Amino acid sequence: MILHIASFRWKDEVTDDDVAGLTQALTEMAAQIPVLSSYVCGPNLHLRPGGADYGVAAVVADAAALEAYLDHPAHKAVYDSHLGRMIAERTAVQLPIEEGHLR
Repeated sequence: MILHIASFRWKDEVTDDDVAGLTQALTEMAAQIPVLSSYVCGPNLHLRPGGADYGVAAVVADAAALEAYLDHPAHKAVYDSHLGRMIAERTAVQLPIEEGHLR
């Protein structure tokens, strides 16, 4: 399994309403993509200094499932309608999840 984590810093003009709309769109998107084993998204709680403004964590079975998620029309639609105009900076990482090691 693979854990895909993406984090975002927003452009200065991004509003709380923009972020709420994105969160709703991503939640609805995740329900349409069957290769997602787990999905969580939302604004950073800022419990520690620094960090990104927003994060997404998705669990998929393998590299092919990750590609299917990232290339899914619903994912592209959220990018086109929300993320593309909001992002100042994006980072991503994919980590292996060994059997029995997801806690």
